[in-house]
Amino acid sequence: MSFALPQQVTQANAGEITKQGGLALAQTGRVDCSALSDFDSSVLAVLLAWRRQLQERNQSLIVLNPPAKLKVLAGVYGVTDILGLQ
Repeated sequence: MSFALPQQVTQANAGEITKQGGLALAQTGRVDCSALSDFDSSVLAVLLAWRRQLQERNQSLIVLNPPAKLKVLAGVYGVTDILGLQ
C-alpha cells in the first residue's frame, strides 16, 4: 500500500499534503505519483520533507510512478538522486 499524491500539489496545498502524507508514509514509505499532473516546485519540498521524516526513523522514501515533468523539475533543482527519480 502507498500514499497517493493528489492531482494537484502547489504552494496552496503543500502544507496540508505534507501533514497527511507524513502520517501515512510512516507505515509504508511509498508514495504514488501517478495522479500528479498539476504541480509546482512545492511538490519537491513535500517529497524532501517526507524523505527527512522517514530517514529519522531509518526508513526510505520510495517514489512510485513519477511523471516525466517531476523528473525534469527534480533535475533542475538537483534533487533527482536524493529522491531516487532516475
